Amino acid sequence: MNTSNIHIALIGGSGLYQMPGLTHIAELKPDTPFGPPSDTLITGELNGIPVVFLSRHGQGHILAPSEVPYRANIYALKSLGVRQVIAVNACGSLREELKPGHVVVPDQLFDFTKDRARTFLGEGVVGHISVADPYCATLSQHLADATERQGGVVHRGGAFIIIEGPRFSTKAESRVFRSWGMDIVGMTACPEAFLAREAGMCYASMAHVTDFDVWHESEETVTVEMVIERLNANVALAQRAIADLVPRITQHSSCACHEALANALITARDRIPDETRRRLHVITAPYL
Repeated sequence: MNTSNIHIALIGGSGLYQMPGLTHIAELKPDTPFGPPSDTLITGELNGIPVVFLSRHGQGHILAPSEVPYRANIYALKSLGVRQVIAVNACGSLREELKPGHVVVPDQLFDFTKDRARTFLGEGVVGHISVADPYCATLSQHLADATERQGGVVHRGGAFIIIEGPRFSTKAESRVFRSWGMDIVGMTACPEAFLAREAGMCYASMAHVTDFDVWHESEETVTVEMVIERLNANVALAQRAIADLVPRITQHSSCACHEALANALITARDRIPDETRRRLHVITAPYL
């Protein structure tokens, strides 16, 4: 398989790629200007279509949300030619109607993290990218449709607030998030989604509701055991939905996401250091 021409990536748990229909499996261990990615990249053909899988937290879940090398992950995927990213996330519900076991395909993000590198740019090149709509609407629609076809209870749209972690929210925080109009809460979609936009990728999230966070007085308080049990229960749904989705998303489709950097770079080209050009070549080559 030509590993320089893989257009579809799946980011999630390490068990996501253990699915029927995946053949020609191989491992890649790339390095990037931002260090190594979270884990070995698993490439293969899903029903004949090249795909790549990445375990966000590493095999055995060894990386805390703030330790995930988000820039290295997205850079590594971009270097393979990835244009579309499907992210699988765990989340807590901030709404009565979003119940454990349901899937939310959000359309908005609220970045409430504090200690993460949020951009590929800097060190001599400045850009201001538009993320008013941080998720790709077309890819999100395809993902929601595929999940519904595979029997999932899907909620289309919603505001996803991302906290630093690794602790869960206090009740006061959870109530504030609800008052702000947030629908679900998690720890890993930022800056992943923003970096994917900088890299010219379509990005959509399959957010699996594992609990009611801590605002819901009649439900038990969220625990690690609860999250793992309910997320594992949804692995089979995620695998079926992905197998359904992949043949339906054309790998050469045109989308504004792919040209997000085109009008974002503001630095005079003759002022950009050569070392910065080399470091960001995979991301910025079409525009410098």
